Amino acid sequence: MNRSRFLAVAASAVLTLGPALTLPVVSAGSASASAASATPVSDASPVADPARLPRPTGPHTVGRSTLHLVDADRPDPWVPSAGPRQLMVSMYYPARPGTGGPTAPYMTTEEARHLLELRAPDATIPPEAISGVRTWAHTDARPAPARFPLVVLSPGFTLPRATLTGLAEDLASRGYVVALVDHPYENAGTTLPDGQTLPCAICDEFSSIGGSTVAESRAQDVSFVLDRLTGRHPAWRYARVIDAKRIGMAGHSIGGNAAATTMAADARVRAGVNMDGTFFVPVPDTGLDGRPFLMVGAENRPPLDTTWDEAWAHLDGWKRWLTVAGTDHGSFTDVPLLAELVGIPDIAPLPYERSSALTRAYVAAFFDLHLKGVAQPLLDGPSPANPEVSVRLP
Repeated sequence: MNRSRFLAVAASAVLTLGPALTLPVVSAGSASASAASATPVSDASPVADPARLPRPTGPHTVGRSTLHLVDADRPDPWVPSAGPRQLMVSMYYPARPGTGGPTAPYMTTEEARHLLELRAPDATIPPEAISGVRTWAHTDARPAPARFPLVVLSPGFTLPRATLTGLAEDLASRGYVVALVDHPYENAGTTLPDGQTLPCAICDEFSSIGGSTVAESRAQDVSFVLDRLTGRHPAWRYARVIDAKRIGMAGHSIGGNAAATTMAADARVRAGVNMDGTFFVPVPDTGLDGRPFLMVGAENRPPLDTTWDEAWAHLDGWKRWLTVAGTDHGSFTDVPLLAELVGIPDIAPLPYERSSALTRAYVAAFFDLHLKGVAQPLLDGPSPANPEVSVRLP
């Protein structure tokens, strides 16, 4: 088995593997259900010496709860016979120390099994080795007494939301509420509150469906999530801590394209980040109404992918284009850690711990600048402390 089995290519976008989480869940398909308390989905079986994500770098303890959202007005775009579009959303947030349950599981065992079957079918490790990755967020901890900006995160195609857990926990520790969204039938597997794990329905159909269709569907998913988090009857019981006037979005791969696509369609998103994703949906010729956008790319981005140059030309607000030496497509996620667990050597020269630290630092700096108004010299040019990162300025 080689790393190419772990990293798949769809059209001109490189796609990657990801992990699984066991979460407390709120069913929020309607306003009457939105205040329901979180309940566990399932428990990941323990494994010997489980791996652990890097420690969050901010001053806050992190809490996590999970939402099950149902859009009654929209059939599932990929499996219409499944009924209304369902979404699973992990909410990470600054929490009061000493509250909440044990640290939240990374993903469910069934999600891990589906992931291994899709991306590492020859692996001999049990799914619990993936689902048992240790996290830092405490289940349903009480939120810190303040209001915080909201950042939505969207993972890469075929990847479960868990692959962005490290970034989500770090942002929450730095003073953000994070909504980490799973897009069912687009990833290896999504476990619902009833224990059913939805398989990937379109993982082998990316070329025929088209990346633009996927990105546009995700924009609809995210706008619905924002409706349910910031409306009059929010789906999350701690929604009071969200500052609805300060919303950003970041995504990996197709999720990064979805960040720009969502911004073009939804003015509530004030700032966006694309982590190494092809712009299947172009940035509009008229730009994004002057809103800021950050592009963070791997050193070996596909040479025939001209969409980044086109996007750069059309972005009409604050913008930066970062290239991180020694990285590959999965370096901006938890994927290198998962690949190591599966036994696939990381071919990216930059170690996972370093690529993770750089991703966290630059994404947080971007949102600190544009959602909190805190000056960030790190984004003004090359940094002697981070020689791996080249910065393209307007």
